[in-house]
Amino acid sequence: MKVLFVHAHYDDYEFTAAGTFELWRRKLGTAFQPKVLVCTDGKAGHHFRTREETGRIRFDEQIVSAKLGSYDFELLRLPDGQVPREACLQVTTDLLAALWKAIRDFEPDYLFCPPLPEDPLAGVHNDHITIADAVRRVAYMINVPHAFTPEYPADETASRPCRVPVIVNVYDGYMSGANSHDIAVDVEAAFSKIRELTWCHQSQVTEWLPWVGRHNMAPPKSEAEWSEILRARFDRKNRELGIRSAHAVEVFRVTSWGVVPTNEQLLADFPPIVREASNLDALASRLKRWRCE
Repeated sequence: MKVLFVHAHYDDYEFTAAGTFELWRRKLGTAFQPKVLVCTDGKAGHHFRTREETGRIRFDEQIVSAKLGSYDFELLRLPDGQVPREACLQVTTDLLAALWKAIRDFEPDYLFCPPLPEDPLAGVHNDHITIADAVRRVAYMINVPHAFTPEYPADETASRPCRVPVIVNVYDGYMSGANSHDIAVDVEAAFSKIRELTWCHQSQVTEWLPWVGRHNMAPPKSEAEWSEILRARFDRKNRELGIRSAHAVEVFRVTSWGVVPTNEQLLADFPPIVREASNLDALASRLKRWRCE
């Protein structure tokens, strides 16, 4: 099982899918191959550190998280070798080409990425919706071998098929009130791991997030204090989505951007899905319609 998480920023993975990946790792052991692809340089996310210092610190924090979480980490680079700039990410040919190459090189079974808002009144983070839009736009091109050979030259007479993944959206806190989900995974058993991985991002959870606002949090002085704040975040998300559980839950929505799965495939592949907190009947109907059954 090869699973790729694609998102804009350092720490986006830890706040949306780390628990599910940890349960997957426990279930499959060495057969589980997770990778996290971060698509910006991280230089804009601070208020008293310089851009260069912020970028270095956040990169180092992600490296620590990757070691602790047993996943591969890659920083997206455009065809010219540059990392896209945080806060002003746009869908460009170079961004599409870089995503195309990263996905083709790894050939995941599942790809997780941010969602696109359906409600025009929903709040958004520019970088999040850009990555969502870019993944959606490039999805068909994953098995088109010459789509970006001007950017990444290759022998155009010797192509091979490339696996196209099931593409799944994660929760986006910046779209509060406009999120929806198909699948809910109870990650309570992995809560301590989520706490450890998010706590790796000290520049964010103890400095930037309390300062930037919209998070209603005082700077945590210890990992124990952070645990309480993290628990409150999960509780708030459950209330928003109408999930009646005191457990930590991660939620996902299945798209038709890539391969369209069946409910049976999802139930077999994913860590245990909480049926009463999921919308499996509606999902099954939608998947059948997409497959023209």
